[in-house]
Amino acid sequence: MPTKAHAATYAAVTHFLKAVQASGSDAAEPVNAAMRSTPVDFFGRPGSIRPDGRVVFDLPLYRVKHPSESHYPWDYYAEERAISVANAYRPLDAAGCPLAGGSAPVR
Repeated sequence: MPTKAHAATYAAVTHFLKAVQASGSDAAEPVNAAMRSTPVDFFGRPGSIRPDGRVVFDLPLYRVKHPSESHYPWDYYAEERAISVANAYRPLDAAGCPLAGGSAPVR
C-alpha cells in the first residue's frame, strides 16, 4: 500500500511540474519562484512554501482503530483532528536558516 512517503513524493513532483508549466521554463530560478508563489496541495490540504524552503500545512493527527472499526484491508487509522501550521512547525523567526532571516541555531 502507498505510504506517507509516497504521498509526499507525488505531491512534490506534481507541484514542481505545475511550476514548470506556470513558469514556461525548466530553469531553476523561474521554477523556484513559481513553486513558492503557488499554493501547495497535499491531497486536499492547502499549504505553502516558506522563505526557508519548508513546506507547511495543517498536519492530521491519527489514532489506530480498534479492529472492530476496520472495514477493509489497510483500514487502520482514523483522523482525530488537524494540528495547525502555527503549532506543527518551528516559527520562521526561529528556523535558524539564513534564507529565512532567522538567527536561532539549527538543532
